[in-house]
Amino acid sequence: MSRSPTRIALERLRRDKVAMTCFGIFVFFVLLAIFAPLLAKLEGQDPTTYHFDLIDKRTTFPFSGASSDHWFGVEPRIGRDLFARWVYGARPSLLVAGLVTLVTTVVGVVIGLLSGFFGGWVDRVFSWIIDFILSLPYLIFAIAFPAVIISVVYGGSEGTTPEQVARVRFISLIVVLSFFGWAGLARLIRGQVLSLREREFIAAARVLGIPTRRVLFRELLPNLIAPIVVSASLALPGYIVAEAGLTFLGVGLMDPTPSWGVTIASAQNYYDTYPLYLWVPVLGITILVLALSLLGDAVRDAFDPKTRR
Repeated sequence: MSRSPTRIALERLRRDKVAMTCFGIFVFFVLLAIFAPLLAKLEGQDPTTYHFDLIDKRTTFPFSGASSDHWFGVEPRIGRDLFARWVYGARPSLLVAGLVTLVTTVVGVVIGLLSGFFGGWVDRVFSWIIDFILSLPYLIFAIAFPAVIISVVYGGSEGTTPEQVARVRFISLIVVLSFFGWAGLARLIRGQVLSLREREFIAAARVLGIPTRRVLFRELLPNLIAPIVVSASLALPGYIVAEAGLTFLGVGLMDPTPSWGVTIASAQNYYDTYPLYLWVPVLGITILVLALSLLGDAVRDAFDPKTRR
């Protein structure tokens, strides 16, 4: 019995030890984010409580480092538990990256399908929109968009609480990354559809009078699984880095949201005397992004027809 290309690719992926190891690391971080409250409770701490009694008022540094009560130590100046901040910090990174990857994949696939299949003025309009979005500087939008939302919703920054600003920053980050992220995939899918629509099975479907929706999603879409999966697997680590980078620059997430990017931004001034404060979130991001990048490369190789055995 013949096997589908997708099944062949998945079997190759399962035999790849590096890919399976990286997938296990990714699952570990997902479970870490899901069970963050349980892990923090196991330690006996939470990410928001201040422990001023553990801070030297003269130097603003903790009296001691890691201990049985605080596994990774506490933050300088305000004394929040670093382990609790670390496990909770995995949540926004994975949530933002996951939601943005999902939105950009769905929007990019749908627009790429429509643009490539219908051609004509539909293709010209969508192609112009794609080129326009790809030409915009997303960093400027990432800086300006939260301020615009706060001004529209709350009438300005005055009178807003840190929780409200943090919520707006979180939503704005997802919106901005989603708005700029779908165009590249749409262009890729459009190119694939332009070649597939000339194949015999599409011509036969048209002659038989099969509805356009079925041709798009039953005939064309299954043949686009490989580029879609590869694109999503490579986009996920990119959005994790984007979230942490924008947060580090001060235009992403902010306190009181526990975030690796927020911790890195706060820890940069304490690196010389308290390196553990910086290394914990940096290692978390590095290991997660490296695992996802290697997994994405393995997925690409598994779905590449030129490397199939």
